[in-house]
This record gives sequence, C-alpha cells and structure tokens, in this order.
Amino acid sequence: MFFHSTRDLNNKKTVNQAILQGLSEEGGLFVPEYFPQINWQELDKNLSYPQFAAKILAEYFQGDELAPQLSDICHNAFNFPLPIEKLNDTTYVMELFQGPTLSFKDFGARFLAECMSRLSKERKTTIIVATSGDTGSAVASAFHAKPNVNVVVMFPQGQISQRQEQQITCWGDNILAVAVKGTFDDCQKIVKQSFNESWWTDHAHLSSANSINIARLLPQLTYYAYTSWQFYLQHGTKAGYIIPTGNVGNSTAAFWAKAMGFPIREIVLATNANRVISDYIRNGKFEPKASVATIANAMDVGNPSNFERLAFLHHNDWQQFTHNVQAFSVNDDQIRQIIKEVKDSFNYVVCPHTATGYFARKELSADQPWIIAATAAPSKFETIIEPIIGEVLPIAPQLEVLLAKPTHKVETNASMQEVQTAFANNIK
Repeated sequence: MFFHSTRDLNNKKTVNQAILQGLSEEGGLFVPEYFPQINWQELDKNLSYPQFAAKILAEYFQGDELAPQLSDICHNAFNFPLPIEKLNDTTYVMELFQGPTLSFKDFGARFLAECMSRLSKERKTTIIVATSGDTGSAVASAFHAKPNVNVVVMFPQGQISQRQEQQITCWGDNILAVAVKGTFDDCQKIVKQSFNESWWTDHAHLSSANSINIARLLPQLTYYAYTSWQFYLQHGTKAGYIIPTGNVGNSTAAFWAKAMGFPIREIVLATNANRVISDYIRNGKFEPKASVATIANAMDVGNPSNFERLAFLHHNDWQQFTHNVQAFSVNDDQIRQIIKEVKDSFNYVVCPHTATGYFARKELSADQPWIIAATAAPSKFETIIEPIIGEVLPIAPQLEVLLAKPTHKVETNASMQEVQTAFANNIK
C-alpha cells in the first residue's frame, strides 16, 4: 500500500517513507490510498489487543520493510490495559490513559517510537514536536534512550499543568524540552516552519511525532476498532463514540476505523472553548483562530492540523462532513459542573478533557449506547479536580516515578531560530 498527500494524490510514499518524512513536501498530510475492509465477524474472539492490532494493520504495512516486525512493534507498544468502564446501561468510558504517561497519546507515541527506532539505523533522526499537554510527555517517554533518535519537545510556557510539565522535562539525554513563550499554535507553527528550513532538514534529518505523522494515527484507529468489535460481541449492537478533540487526530482515527468496516454507529466530537470545528459545521467556513486557554488545556488548539485529513475523508465537502460529524463545544464552567456531576452520580472521576465528552453524552440519545474516550488520567489535573470534588486524588504509580525525577528545560521565545540554537547547544 501507498500513502498519498492530502494535497497531491500523485505524491505517494511507502509507509516507512511517510513515517520518516512526517509531512509531505507541499505541506499536506499522508493518508492511505484506501482503507482495508476487515471482516470483523470472522476474527478470532480470543485475539489479544496487540495481536488484533497487528492483524488489522497488516495491509497498511504490506510489502514494507517494517511488515515482518509489525507483530513485535504492536506487542512492545501496547503493553498496558485498555479497560471499558460502565457508568450506566448506555454510557461507557474507554480508559485510554493506562499507559506510562497516563494519556491516550501513549498508544501512538510508543508505536511511532518502535517504528522510528527500526528505521533510523543508518543515521540519526530528529523528532520535533509541539504539545499542548499530553503529546510531549508521551513522545519523550516513548523515545527516551532510543538509539539514533533525538527529540525536541516544545510546549507553551505556563499554559500546561505542573504535572504535565514535569512529565515532559524529566528525561534529559536525547530529549530536549523547550518552554516557548507563546501558545501551542506558536509551537506548532515552528514545527511546520522547520520542515521547510534547510538547516533543520540538512543537519537534523527531521521527522514529526505530532499526529500529523501517519504512525500516530494508525495505532490510534486500532483501539476504536478493537473496542467496537468487543462491544458488539458482548451486546449485539453498535456503539457510538464521543471523542474529546483538539488537534483532531484521535477523532480522525475513529473515522478511519469506521471506514474499515468496524461496527461503529456514529462518531461525535467534543471540544472546549476552541470552537473552530463547531463553527465549521455551523457555517461551512474553516477559520483558524488564536487558541483560547482553558482548563482542558490539551485541547487548546485554534488551528487543528488533522482537520485536513478529516475533511479529505469527506471529499472536502461540507454537506458530507456535517452529515457524518457532530461537534459540541463546552466551556470551563460546564466542564467543572460535569466533573462534579459524574463524581456524585457514579463515584467516578474524569479529567477536564473527558468531561467535555460526558457533556456531549448528555445532549445525545439516551436510548443508544455511547462510549466516551477518556483521554487522560484525572491525577494529572489535581489542581483543577480536587477543589471540585473535595477529595485528594490518588497518584498513579506511573506518575509517582516521573514526579520524583529531576527536570531539564530550555526557555525560548516563539522563534524557530531560537529553538534551532537551543537544539545545536544541547543535543549532540
């Protein structure tokens, strides 16, 4: 299979080429030339999640040098649980935060790291990534001490939680954490500029670990495929999914799983006060804006990169998009109310991002089953949640380990040249 650019159907790459390159030459994003159709009703019901993932991803890697290693890649990347918690008869929570950095980003980051370390044997590759909270820690953890790979993680200074910053800055070695005086969108702009800058491409051999990289989305589609299959086996009906979204990669992956034929009834997006997707659905105009800071900070994205992939999937047709995509925008006060309501009603604690999903759930059919994607562990946001619920949150063992480590970071302005200098001075 080949992967082509959203902006040039003739620009085709193998999967390993697309992984290493990250962004296409003209600035588009790589997408599969087709979606393999999986007869999920004939799958072995006893497949483990890593086995299932390797099986349904096989066609994307067919003929590629990574194909013989796909089973090992999935086994190494997906070595933590994927539980579904039942809140009531029609509301379920898919806990995507059981990995080493307690967010759904661990799935994609660990898969990407397994691929990239195998593809970077001839020369060092530099991963450059922007994060609004959880991506950076997942990427840093996944790539730490991987041979022949350096990582630059940029985050907006003062706009992520203290525990999120600790998780990004506690690595050292081949991981450079850069606190940028600006917004997430400023960080993301630097990433995109770097791919068009000869110094970076010549000296650092750039690739990306943001969800613009195809090796982030492919593993993410597997948990929607797997849980929809398992839900149907247990309940005999299709579930709908509600997905908190910022950069739209996670939700695009769900649409890809649906395009492969898995039993997903419908997909609904939940956003915070950054309403660019909701506004597009309402008026047909995609108008990127400066990001607005919220308590669901990992979703503070005013120019979501993967919108281009989601629009491409729907043939860049607004009517088709609105026929298939719903979105709800949730403000900070509503998020706080939901955190309290879920705790009081179910004795269950959700992070601010997952709370946007539960808000959307309340606006949807009460009679049909919905699975909310829980994107991060509540204990990463204790300063927000504890005053709301009046309890001290237990710290997950994974987080305790990271909180005890010393930190290393460099501060820069929102300048590609300053980030370049920081890289040259700190990474060998």
